[in-house]
Amino acid sequence: MEALRIEGVRKTYAGGVEALKGVDLSIAEGDFFALLGANGAGKTTLINITVGLVTKTGGKVTVFGVDQDADPDTTKLSIGIVPQEFNFNIFETPRVIVMTQGGFYGMDRRDAAARADELLHALGLWEKKDVQAIKLSGGMKRRLMIARALVHRPRLLILDEPTAGVDVELRRGMWEYLRTLNAAGTTILLTTHYLEEVEQLCKNMTIVQRGAVVKSGSVQALLAEASDRRYRVMLAEAPTDAQVHTLRAESDDGTTVTVALAPDELFETVFARCHEAGVHVRDVVPAQNRVEELYLSTIQ
Repeated sequence: MEALRIEGVRKTYAGGVEALKGVDLSIAEGDFFALLGANGAGKTTLINITVGLVTKTGGKVTVFGVDQDADPDTTKLSIGIVPQEFNFNIFETPRVIVMTQGGFYGMDRRDAAARADELLHALGLWEKKDVQAIKLSGGMKRRLMIARALVHRPRLLILDEPTAGVDVELRRGMWEYLRTLNAAGTTILLTTHYLEEVEQLCKNMTIVQRGAVVKSGSVQALLAEASDRRYRVMLAEAPTDAQVHTLRAESDDGTTVTVALAPDELFETVFARCHEAGVHVRDVVPAQNRVEELYLSTIQ
């Protein structure tokens, strides 16, 4: 079965801005799917139409076989959404925030409480369950957004740049949770600017530009079209010459090196080399924007 089918979806805003130009998209049940595109490409508009926050100009959206126009309530119950911006009450506690969301979906208080506790444990927020959300770190707030989106046990989880601003260790921890969630049967749609997330998590992907699909296919096949991968690795301390040699890296400045990966090497290779060299990683970012490069390769 298809978890999500989008057929010829168009959106023209007041003033004549055409955000979507007849987008077609199909996501199979159980897939971990990436939706890529630069800012303004139409990703968020497409997501907001899918979850019923924006009214489309034309086209059709089907969620697990249910037509959104014919039965919007059923389609909304099937979807959990993690938006880019924090939009919970910052003066409430994580447990109350998650339980309240359950109430919006018709869950009784006992079920909502049990589900909230389960999710807060799973996402490493249990010790902060009774702390005001305003006092949480950025990474904890991101995880709270995921817990809230999952409280009603949606079959499709949509993540709109869920790890933006999250440090590398927390990001990898979230990856593991999302892998587990997907393996248990939840279909996941992810938008991100971190291409390593796509490489690590996703099976299939679509690239959109200026409101239109420019390329779709398996992640493995599409990334093979991109150039070699180079990452800037920020370390806790300046590495020695011997450590730089073990990392097979170029030294950029005091605590930053650049690591290049061969086409057949996984992103995890960066961390394996760091472990071998005995250095502590603070963060890893692409040395070049491979999403942009992949973009350009599709439109030239």
